[in-house]
Amino acid sequence: MEQDSKIYVAGHKGMVGSAIVRELHRQGYTKLVTRTHAELDLCNQQAVNDFFAKEKPEFVFLAAAKVGGIVANQSALADFMYDNMILEMNVIHAAWKNGCKKLEFLGSSCIYPRLAPQPMKESCLLSGELEKTNEAYALAKISGLKYCEYLNKQYGTNYISVMPTNLYGPNDNYHPEHSHVLPALIRRFHEAKINGSPEVTCWGDGSPLREFLYVDDLANLCVYLMNHYSGIETVNAGTGKELSIKALTEIVAKIVGYEGKIKWDPTRPNGTPRKLLDVSKATQLGWKYKTELEEGIRLTYQDFLNNPTRAER
Repeated sequence: MEQDSKIYVAGHKGMVGSAIVRELHRQGYTKLVTRTHAELDLCNQQAVNDFFAKEKPEFVFLAAAKVGGIVANQSALADFMYDNMILEMNVIHAAWKNGCKKLEFLGSSCIYPRLAPQPMKESCLLSGELEKTNEAYALAKISGLKYCEYLNKQYGTNYISVMPTNLYGPNDNYHPEHSHVLPALIRRFHEAKINGSPEVTCWGDGSPLREFLYVDDLANLCVYLMNHYSGIETVNAGTGKELSIKALTEIVAKIVGYEGKIKWDPTRPNGTPRKLLDVSKATQLGWKYKTELEEGIRLTYQDFLNNPTRAER
């Protein structure tokens, strides 16, 4: 990408998209194209086609998605599959039809089999059964990355995919039921501290192992890959480090300043028992994450405090 290349960031209001916009600005890119959902419904094929025909972006970061935690995924399986699949196909297809030079598709580590060998390599895709609690979302994301792969093979496009691990950071969703684990914990412990609650109950038994990547580090990788990688295989985005949910809750409680008791509800789902990415491919391409977990959680909690309306989502 040149500094004056026309770049469209789909989903620029979300956590990932907004981080990509920050990174592009930081690196001096000047011609960014964005649209809010009110301005452009990516599930509307005609609207997407008209947008691409008019704007003709040279590069596209496809960060738009319908996302949520375990409850959100389980309660709206059809919505998660339909919305994600439709918007992906609309954007990728319109980019191809209008001569986009390069597109980067943002997926998720949930695309990998539930019991994949750990750490999970990019090559383990479609080698086993998916995690049932987010199967619909995973199937949609797999379809998006496969469509990019098939366009590359059939039409010689240069469309790439990156699969992030669990993300967190500024502009996250802190909804009490529809958020992911880390922002949900931030909100839960913050409210418990403010209300003087003697204990906080967390879901599951705390045993699942998870990896977390600060969203600004992901954005840095996304721009790096757009400039330095071409290929049909996806690229994992993570730290290569993991910790238990129990250990995570203790770190979040410490940073938030909650000193009460932490209890566990084993009747609630744990999700996938372990989910660690093999990040050797990104490392070999010359990239490594910068933000350690405790520092990232401190930055995220500060963002939460500075933007109280985000807690209402």
